[in-house]
Amino acid sequence: TLLSSLGLGTTLTFASSHWLLAWMGLEINTLAIIPLMAQHHHPRAVEATTKYFLTQATAAAMILFASTTNAWITGAWDMNNVSNPIASTMIITALALKIGLAPMHFWMPEVLQGLDLLTGLVLSTWQKLAPLALIIQTAQAIDPLLLTTLGLMSTLIGGWGGLNQTQLRKILAYSSIAHMGWMIIVLQYAPQLTLLALLMYIFMTSAAFLTLKTSSATKIGTLATVWSKSPILTTTTALVLLSLGGLPPLTGFMPKWLILQELAKQSLPLIATIMALAALLSLYFYLRLCYAMTLTISPNTTTSTTPWRVQTTQASFPLALATVMALGLLPVT
Repeated sequence: TLLSSLGLGTTLTFASSHWLLAWMGLEINTLAIIPLMAQHHHPRAVEATTKYFLTQATAAAMILFASTTNAWITGAWDMNNVSNPIASTMIITALALKIGLAPMHFWMPEVLQGLDLLTGLVLSTWQKLAPLALIIQTAQAIDPLLLTTLGLMSTLIGGWGGLNQTQLRKILAYSSIAHMGWMIIVLQYAPQLTLLALLMYIFMTSAAFLTLKTSSATKIGTLATVWSKSPILTTTTALVLLSLGGLPPLTGFMPKWLILQELAKQSLPLIATIMALAALLSLYFYLRLCYAMTLTISPNTTTSTTPWRVQTTQASFPLALATVMALGLLPVT
């Protein structure tokens, strides 16, 4: 029931051109994921669920208020003409809070850290779809300076915040903030690149989360002991992380390349340079993970290559699919 409601809420938001229906979709979506997040009854998970609920409820209330204001002033509820600047600014602020764009990002690492890996995967991929659909639909009415600021701040903070982390879920949260920044920065020039970046981000994040789920790793220290259990998985994980960092010839290079090209085409060389340098910050912590996984031998494990193991019950097909997508899609460009 909860998973189908989750899908239903997002689909409602996709299908709506009326603000009330979009708001209702977002609410159904939030209410469906709350029990999924708290299902293990761990105090940390309950705390994360409460934080998530408060931020999402605030954002939904702001969206409702802004769309009501817009309808009150213009007499129209449809999305494609939010002509009132106050309403459009409030709407983009609320949607940025919903997907965790900086400076409204503070809940994101905290919440993701409290969840288990599969719910974290849903939170960092599926939960981004509905708000981003609304952002793309209303992007033309929003002040371009505001969008650029959101995008730049998100990439910089997503890079800086992750530098000092040892918890993998927090690192992935900051990586998510940075990727959202890349999507927002190009939105007003080429919305199709935003969608492309979102798709590639979903593939790479799914691969990363499913890998961590397979090795049940939540800290950097655990990663150092994975190589003796599953050497091939270690290799592909290192490549997936480099793909998240955006290195050619992996998939993650494609959105960055096209977005930088588009920014240069719009004669915004300074913004393009800042974005490229912010990507270096993110690359540093992905490289740290790669280093811990593939270039160090951990002192706290038996170094035999075939330790005692039981037959795994986890489905490996989604992981294989996501990994292939995250590594090999660059020729599509």
